[in-house]
Amino acid sequence: MTSIFTGHDQGVRPHGTPSSGMPTPGGATAVLDRHLRFTGWSREAEELFGLASEEVLGRSADAVLADTETGAGISSAAGAGGTAWSLGPRPVRRGDGRPVPVSLSLTPLALGVGATGWLLVAVDSELAHWEALGRAMLDGLDRKSPVQLVIYDTDARVRWVNAAIEKQFGISLKEAAGRFLKDILPQGEVLEEADRPVISVEEIVQRVARTGSPVVDVRYRSATFLAPHHERVWSCSYFRLQDEEGRPIGVCEAGLDITDRYVARQRLALLSRASGSIGRTLDIRHTAGELAELVVPEFAEAVIVDIFEPVLGGEEPQHFGTHPTLCRVAHRTDHTAAKDTAYDELDTVSLRCLAENAPATDAAAHVLALPLKARGTTLGVAAFARPQHADPFEHEEIQLAEELVSRTAVCLDNARRYTREHATALMLQRDLLPRALPEQPGVEVAHRYLPAAGHAGVGGDWYDVIPLSGARVGLVVGDVAGHGMGAAATMGRVRTTVAALAALDLAPDELLARLDDLVARTGIPTSGAAEAEAETEDQALGVTCLYAIYDPVSRHCVMARAGHLPPVLVTPDGHTELVDLPAGPPLGLGGLPFECADIELQEGAMLALYTDGLVENRQTDIDAGIRSLCTALSGPGNGQLDRTCDRVITRLLPQAPEDDAALLLLRVHALAESLVATWDMACDAAEVARARSLALDQLAAWGVDEAASFVVELVVSELVTNAIRYGNAPVCLRLIQERGLIVEVSDGGHTSPHLRRAAMEDEGGRGLFLVAQLTQRWGTRYTSTGKTIWTEVPLSPAELPGTFPGERFEL
Repeated sequence: MTSIFTGHDQGVRPHGTPSSGMPTPGGATAVLDRHLRFTGWSREAEELFGLASEEVLGRSADAVLADTETGAGISSAAGAGGTAWSLGPRPVRRGDGRPVPVSLSLTPLALGVGATGWLLVAVDSELAHWEALGRAMLDGLDRKSPVQLVIYDTDARVRWVNAAIEKQFGISLKEAAGRFLKDILPQGEVLEEADRPVISVEEIVQRVARTGSPVVDVRYRSATFLAPHHERVWSCSYFRLQDEEGRPIGVCEAGLDITDRYVARQRLALLSRASGSIGRTLDIRHTAGELAELVVPEFAEAVIVDIFEPVLGGEEPQHFGTHPTLCRVAHRTDHTAAKDTAYDELDTVSLRCLAENAPATDAAAHVLALPLKARGTTLGVAAFARPQHADPFEHEEIQLAEELVSRTAVCLDNARRYTREHATALMLQRDLLPRALPEQPGVEVAHRYLPAAGHAGVGGDWYDVIPLSGARVGLVVGDVAGHGMGAAATMGRVRTTVAALAALDLAPDELLARLDDLVARTGIPTSGAAEAEAETEDQALGVTCLYAIYDPVSRHCVMARAGHLPPVLVTPDGHTELVDLPAGPPLGLGGLPFECADIELQEGAMLALYTDGLVENRQTDIDAGIRSLCTALSGPGNGQLDRTCDRVITRLLPQAPEDDAALLLLRVHALAESLVATWDMACDAAEVARARSLALDQLAAWGVDEAASFVVELVVSELVTNAIRYGNAPVCLRLIQERGLIVEVSDGGHTSPHLRRAAMEDEGGRGLFLVAQLTQRWGTRYTSTGKTIWTEVPLSPAELPGTFPGERFEL
């Protein structure tokens, strides 16, 4: 292809002529004899002056080229001795009467033997001026311009470069001509921009040559031959070059070095990204890793972050001690960086930084260490390293690093505080939750609790298994909405209250009603407004609870719920279903009733009590979560409850839960009929002796010790007497052998027995006092048909209250 500039095909820059290759503007010529009369008149002269040759030949030059303003001719300016001379711009009248500014020059001519004359050259002064400016401009663009200029042919090969290219890139026109840019600078690249795809310079040139549409502000980055280890950035624009007929003959590239501006912009962008990428979690190690990920390789080729070991445990700075241990929580290296990165200097400079508690660098400033200070306390150190051939850390870059490290230190201190508070809340909740559930007759129990991950931390989920009278067991699961210390403390208060109310042998609906009154009266928050009140004692948003009582003698389970999820029932054959349990309101609303459900459980059936954190998250709605729970519990393979718990947790919570979750599994069994004896008593005083006789016979059949039998006989006598004397029909006596002996006497009355101490002269009033002294526990529970007075008597004589081994008793 023909070169764009004539004479530049071999990449040679001509000297002494305009770099554009354009000829000097042409002028009008005429020949004068030695008397300055015209003897020759060119066609260009005719066009410039508007005079035909026959109108001029033979006439004096003074008459034809007189100055229209002064009337002066040119003869007075002719030099002596035949030397050339020139006359600046002067207005000369054309043939049509209009003045035309021209510049004149005379050059001596030899017209023959002994004859002399002059060559006159006249040029339009305005045209000469613009053409001179054009030549100066082209020469300036070539040799003086700070803008880098490259001209490509339509195939994207370099054809011409100006002196700015040669000066900055260290490559001459001869070396660049005829080559593709990718061959000249193989490491160069077009930087990605949001509004245009990343393509090569060759593709950009070819597209501009083809379409004629200019492309503006393409960011190009490359090292140069003069500085092979230091990359610079240019803003390049491209436009098409055309010949006189509009055909494309090449593309011009104009580039401006914007390295400083680009670096400043990148620093601002780095700070902007730091705001959104550092401190996204409250995990110390993760936060340190976010800093390392942010700065490598854009700011440094290697980085380490060392934290004092007590910080990882959330300790307060004043508790660090005099020589705390440093732990490396983050390190990152750009694997594409050169091997001469000053990585070995990081530890040395870091220790000096901590010793001086101030920024530190190595001798060449290729390693920079800064203390991680937050709220006046140093938490650790962050150190950055660059290769030895790279630019050292400059003042502006040190300021940027200080800003990044300062932000990181604040986030690390926030994470440290959260770690301390989370550990405290977790310890509080673990102390409030049962460490081990009591073993109860007729039930197998397994449980799991998972605190929420991330910012939420521990919450207010709890569960409990409460031993009740008559070998019954109370089951409770609840949830205090919210997280943190407030929720954990509220959970502890509510759980303690439930245990206290359960000891009164209240029915589930009555227990929830009293608990509802307590929550409303004590001001435990039940609405979102509590979060806005900084002075509120608890930060919970509401309390839900489910309470159930299982009787292994009758295999009946009575339950009620206050805003809680219904339990899942798993039959012995593996079928699952939700228990049809009326939904009561959450606790604390007050005034609304709670309803009980009474279901009979098959031998080997399983109940699953749980909180919403197990079945609900951002990806799964609560209905889908409950279905998944039922699926995980269904089918055979529920032999060991612990394994079943693990299977449910694995399937429903493969990752750390967003909310804390609790699961309580209960497999029920019926108490053997041989361990329970029940007799109906008539309302006749003669029945007391019969009751003692029946009880002694049953105790003998069970092989109960004589001492325990004596206590049971006394208790039966007293309780049956009171039931017949003060209660109503029907009267029932029941004995249960379960670890100890349980004696229960039921009647149709609702009058509560009263324990009192009789005076010396009183004939009665000592019965219940003796019962209380000789039994481990006793109490009263009320039913819809009356009341039951129960006692627990240990089987071992050594455990009998108020007795001693070997002591004999007689009635």
